[in-house]
Amino acid sequence: MGTSTGIFKAYDIRGIWPEEIDADTGYKVGQAFVNLVKPQKEVLIGRDIRVHSEELRNTVIEGITDAGIDVVDVGLMSTDMLAFGVGTYGVDGGIQITSSHNPPEWHGFKMMRPKGIPISGVSGMNELKEWVMNDKVITVKNKGKIRHMDIWDDYCKYMLGWLGEKKIRPMKVVINPNFGLAGKVFHKLVEMGNLPLEIVDLNVEPDGTFPKGRPDPFIPENRTEFLQLIKDNKADLGITWDADADRVFFATDEGIFSDAYYTNTMIIKRLLKKDPGAKIVYDVRYTWALIDAAKEAGGEPVKCRVGYVYIKQLMRDIDAIFAGESSGHTFFKNFFFADCGIIPIMLVLDEMTTTGKKLSEIINPVMEKYPISGEINNRVSNAKEIIDEIAIIYKDATLDRTDGLSVEYPEYRFNLRTSNTEPLLRLCLEARDKKTVDEKREEVVGYIKRLGKFV
Repeated sequence: MGTSTGIFKAYDIRGIWPEEIDADTGYKVGQAFVNLVKPQKEVLIGRDIRVHSEELRNTVIEGITDAGIDVVDVGLMSTDMLAFGVGTYGVDGGIQITSSHNPPEWHGFKMMRPKGIPISGVSGMNELKEWVMNDKVITVKNKGKIRHMDIWDDYCKYMLGWLGEKKIRPMKVVINPNFGLAGKVFHKLVEMGNLPLEIVDLNVEPDGTFPKGRPDPFIPENRTEFLQLIKDNKADLGITWDADADRVFFATDEGIFSDAYYTNTMIIKRLLKKDPGAKIVYDVRYTWALIDAAKEAGGEPVKCRVGYVYIKQLMRDIDAIFAGESSGHTFFKNFFFADCGIIPIMLVLDEMTTTGKKLSEIINPVMEKYPISGEINNRVSNAKEIIDEIAIIYKDATLDRTDGLSVEYPEYRFNLRTSNTEPLLRLCLEARDKKTVDEKREEVVGYIKRLGKFV
């Protein structure tokens, strides 16, 4: 029981309750946040629906107020509401108590400085770790105050603003928030905007025990029920989120899951119509469709390594208007350079209304033109050695070391990299046709199996 050194990750703090994270961890994190950020006004605190999130919320607030800093407690919220709250209300940063899409025994924290700048392994996490693990304490005579605020109305009004004055056409939509908050948020959004949507619910009641397993739609076996429900109801589209609702995915009217890689091509073209010549950031996993979409719409594609910390920073540095990860994170300049699980929905609904097309008619041609392997994970102990050996095997290709190893030929390309959050070697491959995808995937996986020391 207690606080483990292993909870400090590249993007956030997360670990298993109570062996690695417990209530006392929350107090220490609150104090460490004050020491790092040195807030002068208020710190925004929210939480997800996990079993111990309220307990952690209480100790985080205690740690902050004991250090003399005021807190605005916004209660239950999705993780993208953290960026909205910090960016909108002028507070001195914020903390969301969440462990994203991890199983129910996991708990943790995502943290932001003022203006939505994340605290991460490259910006402040080591200082937080040093403070927490050395049991340092801030004591002041006058404790901070706590006030409570509901930000859901403001958040939903902002999201509806992405539709402007346009009226979307009536549609039937299947939603699956995987027992997180996104379903409640979406229903409120539809009600406030009087949107003509018939909603078919799946796993919509928040439940921090996640009774159907890890709440992550990126896992193919988590999609079966969702996709069947779309077919059974003859829905126009499906929408699904991870538990903390900052990642969103779509499925077509045919019940076909759309990788975010494909949906992002549509978003890129839409945004560049309003902002021609702007920069678009893409990561190294899958690239061809995004580069082509940006260039065709008159934009400038800019490459980045995988990970929201790096993407957000590059977007700020070059003033990019959008970035999309195949993992389902989509980032917008006009959303504080942060990722959001609702804005893509507004854009998809608007695109379907404007064009009069089914989602399948929008997405299928892109899927057919840019076939991909899907993410292939290998749990090995010698990832760097494998990457170096494969660089030698494919030495006649164009090689890029921006993140792991990217290997590119005219007919196909692939990226091989270690995960930022798990002990995995990840392969993503794309080609000009499905046959080449299948052949080259087997070829590269064969090399990994031959070279790998599996654990």
